[in-house]
Amino acid sequence: MSKEIVVSGIRSTGFLHLGNYFGAIHNYVKMQEAYNCYFFVADYHSLTTHPDPKDLKGNVFRVAAENIASGLDPEKVALYAQSDIPEIPELYLLMNMLAYQGELEKVPTFKDKVRLNPRNVNAGLLTYPVLMASDILIHRATKVPVGKDQEQHLEMARNFANRFNQRYGAELFPEPHVFRFDESSVKILSLDGNGKMSKSENVNSTIYLSDDDDTIIKKLKKAKTDAGPAAPNSEKPDYIENLFTLMRLVSAPDTVQKFEDDYNNSSEGNVVIRYGDFKKQLAEDMVAFIRPIRENAAELQRDEDRLRKILKAGAEKARESAAKTIAEARKLIGINYY
Repeated sequence: MSKEIVVSGIRSTGFLHLGNYFGAIHNYVKMQEAYNCYFFVADYHSLTTHPDPKDLKGNVFRVAAENIASGLDPEKVALYAQSDIPEIPELYLLMNMLAYQGELEKVPTFKDKVRLNPRNVNAGLLTYPVLMASDILIHRATKVPVGKDQEQHLEMARNFANRFNQRYGAELFPEPHVFRFDESSVKILSLDGNGKMSKSENVNSTIYLSDDDDTIIKKLKKAKTDAGPAAPNSEKPDYIENLFTLMRLVSAPDTVQKFEDDYNNSSEGNVVIRYGDFKKQLAEDMVAFIRPIRENAAELQRDEDRLRKILKAGAEKARESAAKTIAEARKLIGINYY
């Protein structure tokens, strides 16, 4: 029985952080055992913000290295750069003929980009959902792990797939759906209590997979706390719960339980929990968790030949799948003259 196909990508801008790891990468590692996985570095998508050409290769290599260092096995998945698959932009062109200006202009993420950077409203931003659909449909994937902010894009991918099938009288593209591999996946908040950890914003309140030991310790030392609970068994504020979430992810269960008990037994005038001790312990455990990922990723980045070979092998796997899809699409459309 053939495995179901999973496709997911990550932009090649910014630095990967704990939110990326626990929101996506650690599930990728589990998926690779049960599914036929295509994971790509979305360098074409990053071009909408005009990155410096000098930075692009290094960014792609870093993202690939950090995914591998986090447990992704290039022998089990197709790990590739989006731009190494020429069939993707060809399908993107074909799908643009089935996408309409009105629906693209209504996409909330497009409106946000226009509002935040009105001087860079390029066609790539407008047709971002079409390229995302092409990334998915080129492998005829049925499962796509995406966040809430990308669900509308995935709905559009289903629309484009159905329009193609209806227009050309075939069932070439299956409908891709949101894949929640692990419903227990957690959202990691910024250490200052303002929104999620980000690849580019609140850098001093985000823990990156590339952070050194001292940087991790300093960031957690400055993490937002308060005077402690006013009554026993109080509900934790979001920024305190976030620190406990991080501890549950990287610390031993008895360590977590000790600080949970300290928090629950605290009250105004009798604050048992000591946030200084709590953050010190969390920092030690976080350093132990991040260090092997950082060191393995750094070693990989120093070996560019190995990374090139990994991405080339991944591209060959991906192109084998993509070539079959684009050949069938061209035949159905009538673009096959010899």
